[in-house]
Amino acid sequence: MPDDGQQQTGHERVPSRQRRRFPGISSRAYEHPADRSALVALRKLSGFDTVFKALSGLLPERSLRLLFLSDSVRVSERQFQHLHAMLLDACYILDLEKVPPMYVTQDPQPNAMCIGLDEPIIVVTTGLVELLDEEEMRAVVGHEVGHALSGHSVYRTILLFLTSLALKVAWIPLGNLAIMAIITALREWFRKSELSADRAGLLVGQDLRASMRGLMKIAGGNHLHEMNVDAFLEQAEEYDSGGDLRDSVLKILNVMPRSHPFTTVRAAELKKWAESRDFQRLMDGHYPRRDEDKDTSVSDSFRESAASYASDVKTSKDPLMKLVTDLAGGAGDLGGRVRRGFEGFKTPPPPKDGPADAADASE
Repeated sequence: MPDDGQQQTGHERVPSRQRRRFPGISSRAYEHPADRSALVALRKLSGFDTVFKALSGLLPERSLRLLFLSDSVRVSERQFQHLHAMLLDACYILDLEKVPPMYVTQDPQPNAMCIGLDEPIIVVTTGLVELLDEEEMRAVVGHEVGHALSGHSVYRTILLFLTSLALKVAWIPLGNLAIMAIITALREWFRKSELSADRAGLLVGQDLRASMRGLMKIAGGNHLHEMNVDAFLEQAEEYDSGGDLRDSVLKILNVMPRSHPFTTVRAAELKKWAESRDFQRLMDGHYPRRDEDKDTSVSDSFRESAASYASDVKTSKDPLMKLVTDLAGGAGDLGGRVRRGFEGFKTPPPPKDGPADAADASE
């Protein structure tokens, strides 16, 4: 089988088509501001990883690795060669020296994950492999390699373990409540980390349309002839701006139990980043390097994150975010705004009678 068009010279792997490589790139280059600030703060805490892993000593990581080794197919030069070439290619593009092991597991549900405490391992399901074409799959492999480069696998493994543990101790009210609080916090972080990994997938594939197609297929299956990228992005716009305050609350409740953001939101976020000046500078070779990570300022990272959140709230069309913006700007009548919001921001009813009522209604 052809080796995905790659040529081997010494120990290097050359991409199958002309794409930019990012030597020494730091994960800070593509991490979402909320994800990046959290990770920088954690990395700056002396001994955090040691303590974290010590507290996680009961995690059955060896059992997990043996499970995939015994009951899944390990990607290699002899098995799933096209995926093996994509994995080497992604590690070459993002300059990840140690290639993580990758497994294909039988599961009709399209999914992929990067897990592991000591070393990351990548797992993709047969449902995903059968659903995506080569360029779409390349973006997914890049997505998972991005997780590995960012160190997300440790926290993802903890999340999986705690989710399983929560089911086992659900009968202990206080114990389950404490675990669910941690799970909720981890899920909120992990949703942001998915946005980061989507960016890494774009850096590897360098094909925005392929990344978009992959997200559409995850949402609607293998029916590309029935789908349209622009229409899909219009859904994200409608989701962001439509409805009233009740819908804003429902959006929060709907996303809380999920580990991933909604696919339309991911597509819109990725397109926005791909059109940004930051992305263009990155593609031109101007990006933070790993050897600079030790000099990263926690306060600077938090300021960047706060500025990003403030910008998102200010430009958001979501009714709840509009209300927050108006209140921050000094808009009055909080009770009236909230009441009208939950009524769908409806136009006030016509005046009952008399000019005084008409004047009141127009205010």
